Amino acid sequence: MSTDRTEQLRAIRDELVNLKESPLYDYRQRNGYFPVIGQGDHYADIMFIGEAPGKNEAETGRPFCGASGRVLDELLASIQLERTDVYVTNIVKDRPPNNRDPLKTEIDLYAPFLERQIGIIQPKVIATLGRFSMEFILRRFGAFQANQKISQLHGTVIKVRTAYGRASVVPLYHPAAALYNASQRDTLEKDFQVLKQFISAGESGTMKLL
Repeated sequence: MSTDRTEQLRAIRDELVNLKESPLYDYRQRNGYFPVIGQGDHYADIMFIGEAPGKNEAETGRPFCGASGRVLDELLASIQLERTDVYVTNIVKDRPPNNRDPLKTEIDLYAPFLERQIGIIQPKVIATLGRFSMEFILRRFGAFQANQKISQLHGTVIKVRTAYGRASVVPLYHPAAALYNASQRDTLEKDFQVLKQFISAGESGTMKLL
């Protein structure tokens, strides 16, 4: 790439901060929220993609910093990883009111920013967190089939072709599911073991909030 990855991600951040055409922009401004761009190693092999930020995330500008974030950190630790080793983001970068699911119009608006993030970071594996993220990513790379459910695909490895080469998609349940369902926690722990095969040796990355 002609410019540094961090500079390119900062450009995305600046655009999102001023994304006044977003239906969530006024809600963000009224509540003093921040857009949640992403966080982690800009050269990460593994990229986690959630759906949309919650209240804690919107108040801090950091992805997965609430209760579900603690679950994510514990799951990462179970395979000897930390946040500094991966990159974490969401499809929608602003919090929807009342923690509702993101609307299709919102996903469509924010999707190009996520696609640029993927192209900049060039992860070897994309771990989707939750149904919305799974469906979006698989559709984006032409790997989604009608009526496929996360209950069928979680923990599997789906090979896709990207603009920067081959990558693997691993659908996972959203960490929030583990907060209310012990069996979901067990499932997530087992599914995270699938990610172990993608962990490359070497030093940890540098944590960056972008």
